[in-house]
Amino acid sequence: MAPEAEEPQNEDPTRDDHDALDGPVPEVAVRGQRVLDVLDKAITIQSPLVRKNIARARQRNPEATPAEVIRNLERMYVSALAGTGAAVGGAAAAPGVGTGVALALSAGEVLSSLQLSALFALSVAEVHGVRMDEVERRRTIVMGIMLGGSGSATITKVAERTGQHWGRQVVAKVPIETLRQINKVLGKHFITKYGTKQGIIVLGRAAPFGIGAVIGGGANAALATLAVRASRRAFGPPPPSWP
Repeated sequence: MAPEAEEPQNEDPTRDDHDALDGPVPEVAVRGQRVLDVLDKAITIQSPLVRKNIARARQRNPEATPAEVIRNLERMYVSALAGTGAAVGGAAAAPGVGTGVALALSAGEVLSSLQLSALFALSVAEVHGVRMDEVERRRTIVMGIMLGGSGSATITKVAERTGQHWGRQVVAKVPIETLRQINKVLGKHFITKYGTKQGIIVLGRAAPFGIGAVIGGGANAALATLAVRASRRAFGPPPPSWP
């Protein structure tokens, strides 16, 4: 006698949709959002400190011109960022300090790097007389400068505006809704480009015997130099006098 055929089971037509909605969020997306969260935290922390940072750049010469203050801000930024990278990188060479500890220190140093970069970008904008009340504008300025040429290309393309100095246009002429669109695109670039660079630097800092100090300091100095160049393109020549 032939075995009875099994009855077909009724498929839940919504099962795939539920699986798609209830499934785990991809780890790449989680890491990417963490990078942007850290950036927002850095911007929030540093925004109130902008004027103090400018005052520090002027303390040796209260009569310094805006151009001289910006040069001081640039030197302070490159020096500070290189110093943090070298300090964390050198930790791997200390007796009894393993790679795991060095990596943990590097993870905390990423926040410090973003804070320094946010403070630099917002300080230069302030010296140029570009003040940003909305957080979206601050995000655009910071990410645009940290991403360099690709950041400025994205901003001018999405904003549909041309001109050498996009930093002024972002504040004066671009609507907030357009800035949100710009920041979505910049955020993706920021995750892939800046996040990848930082990942390489973090691993390099964990190298033993002091090699990490050289890698960390040199890499951070290179990133800072690129940001300095981008800030000059974003805002153009400094104003001749204080507003």
